[in-house]
Amino acid sequence: MSAEREVAAPADVVFELIADPARQPTWDGNDNLDEAVRADRITAVGQLFAMRLTNGQVRDNHVVDFHEGALIAWRPSVEGEQPIGHEWRWEVEAIDEGRSRVRHTYDWTDLTDETRLPRARRTGEEQLRASLDRLADAAESDRG
Repeated sequence: MSAEREVAAPADVVFELIADPARQPTWDGNDNLDEAVRADRITAVGQLFAMRLTNGQVRDNHVVDFHEGALIAWRPSVEGEQPIGHEWRWEVEAIDEGRSRVRHTYDWTDLTDETRLPRARRTGEEQLRASLDRLADAAESDRG
């Protein structure tokens, strides 16, 4: 499932919001992130950052794809375990000096945990768009 939109902010401003896990709870459209637990700025594949959910659980996020300024993707897992098969992906592309296009994708095709499939199926374009809209608001505020 994917959604995309234009943001009235430079690509580097948008990308920085995504690459800083501590900022993610402010623009999460699923309203399930409480705070960053281990949250160095994302800079490479293989990094791990952890988020506390609003229900108190901690999720590790394994960075599986990264291109500075353009792409970040991670696969979540139960704290201390391996990813369970779904992926969150963010792609940022400069349109011009002051605008960017952002695509947000949730891919659960490799998810094998039957107990998680109903929630995965409920995550659709509406939820992805909510994150995009909140991210756009934050980027446009940070811009100026």
